[in-house]
Order: sequence, then C-alpha cells, then structure tokens
Amino acid sequence: MLNLLEEKALIARCVAFDDRRAFARLVDAYSPELRRFLRNLTGDADMADDLAQETFIKAYTGLRSFQGLARFRTWLFRIAYREFYSEMRSRHPMVDMENIPETSSTDAAEHTDNSHDIEAALKVLPPVERTLVLLFYMEDRPLKDIVAITGLPSGTVKSYLSRARGRLGAYFAREEERASVVSQS
Repeated sequence: MLNLLEEKALIARCVAFDDRRAFARLVDAYSPELRRFLRNLTGDADMADDLAQETFIKAYTGLRSFQGLARFRTWLFRIAYREFYSEMRSRHPMVDMENIPETSSTDAAEHTDNSHDIEAALKVLPPVERTLVLLFYMEDRPLKDIVAITGLPSGTVKSYLSRARGRLGAYFAREEERASVVSQS
C-alpha cells in the first residue's frame, strides 16, 4: 500500500500531466484489496473484476473531482460501493437494496457442502449488512471510512454491524447443530 505522500504525488501527476503510468501505480496498489472486497460482496469473480474495472475507469475520469478529504483508497471504495449497488439495481430494478431477500441458510449450506464457510455465511446477510461486515472485519476499515464509503450515519453502521453479528452467530449455530445431527446419524 502507498503512504499518503506517495499517493498524493501520484494523484497530482495524474491530474496535472494526465500521467497514466502514475494512475497504473495507483491501480496496482489498490486493485487486490478492491477486487477482494467486490468478490466477497458479489460472490462472483467475473462480476467483481467487471465492477473493479468500472470503478477504476470512473476513478480515472473523475480524478479531478477528488478533493482529498479522505484517502484515495476510501474514495475508490466509495465508487466501487456505488457501482455494485448500481449493478444490483439494474438487475433488480424494483427492489430496494436494503430489502433484498436473504439467501436461505440451506441454499448457502448446500453450496458449500455444509461447511462453516465464511463466504456462505456472508450470503445469508442482506447486501447492506454484508457490505458493512466486509468493510469492517475483512478489509479492516475504521468506522469513519465506512461512513465515508457508504454514506450511512455512524449509528446506522453500528446498528447494522450488530444485527449482522447476530445473524452470523445464528447461522453458525444452525450449521453446528445440523453438523452434530448428521454426525449422530
């Protein structure tokens, strides 16, 4: 990862001189974690790659509007977050993203052969909660960055994270119970 000074210097070169090599360094620095975030969010590597590509294109074309109030990485994740939700709305135009039905735990368990897989557990969460869990626990982002990325108030983020922890705990308890029933048979 780039330090703040390197990041600002690269951004300045991109804006002032349209230096594509400088932007390529930004892409190289932030692409792995952005792709991981999108992969965990979508559950689809191809879709994650497409969304990451769209994110970097939008970041490049909108770089002059970057004000530097947050780190470039936070701004990039905000763009990725918006791209993901834009894609979901285009696939499900009549559905509010906070009210998308959860994947049933049996579907998720079948997908992973009844293992305690984090990916399957994340699928039981509604998209907003899944996004927050990924940012907070898997990407290790501080609360202030999550607020900047999602645009949600701090209290709402905390509430959703608490609700998500409860759902994940219930999911793992069901899976453990299911595994013990199977082993007793």
